[in-house]
Amino acid sequence: MNEKERRALRKSKIRARDSLRPEERRRSSQLIVERILSSEVYQKSKTILIYRATRGEVVLDALEEAENEGGKKLAYPLCISNTDMIALCPHGEDAWVEGHFGIWEPVPEKSEKIAPWDIDLVVCPCTVFDERGGRMGMGAGYYDRYLEKCRYAHVVSVAFETQKADYVPMESWDKPMEMVFTEDAVYMDGKGRK
Repeated sequence: MNEKERRALRKSKIRARDSLRPEERRRSSQLIVERILSSEVYQKSKTILIYRATRGEVVLDALEEAENEGGKKLAYPLCISNTDMIALCPHGEDAWVEGHFGIWEPVPEKSEKIAPWDIDLVVCPCTVFDERGGRMGMGAGYYDRYLEKCRYAHVVSVAFETQKADYVPMESWDKPMEMVFTEDAVYMDGKGRK
């Protein structure tokens, strides 16, 4: 699959994701978070990199609420250049600012920087996934580059079933997901539904 076809696949799955009704997105997001919370990989993790949803992405607010009760540390990505991102753990609601494209970002001066090797679990957003752990993001490669540094982290993704493709073409720099959580299933290491 060439780059033009990859872009077309990404665009079609973003459209599919964005076409979900708000109440359907909320309900499905809640089911996805429940699957994450009951997973062994989450329960054993202490420091978790998640994201604040934008546009039609899976909303992880319920995961943030659970963190307050579970003693886990949640970090969030912050893009610091055209190629790199870091992980920050914001201290309070005033540690957020609306950044580019309406994405809420942690304020570095009001956050703790988390080293990538201290992260136990990374929950990646995606635009397209397949049952074998193939994932495509928005195309800028921020997560792909950052994940190389997360030596000890389990790497999973979240998506709606409507974002599933038969096959996601992977480039050499793409990191396959260990699991993909959807509202209907958990896809694990290419073994399909579990």
